[in-house]
Amino acid sequence: MTNKWTVLIGASLTLGLAPFLPEPHILGKLRWVAGGANGMQMMDYFDLVLHGAPWMLLLYNVGLEIGKKFKSNKNN
Repeated sequence: MTNKWTVLIGASLTLGLAPFLPEPHILGKLRWVAGGANGMQMMDYFDLVLHGAPWMLLLYNVGLEIGKKFKSNKNN
């Protein structure tokens, strides 16, 4: 179980944020989309999906764990 969390957090902090300078890549892409995505090409969307995938997997697994906690508390 711990290995799964180590991989997910490690992937999110490395692959999800790389390159780090001048700002994390995913933040730049999200700002671009929030600003209307003017001039974005298919490669930019693909890049957004690749850099966002570790974060989405991490959030999905956090949601599963929270759901398990609520379900177990509800049954007690």
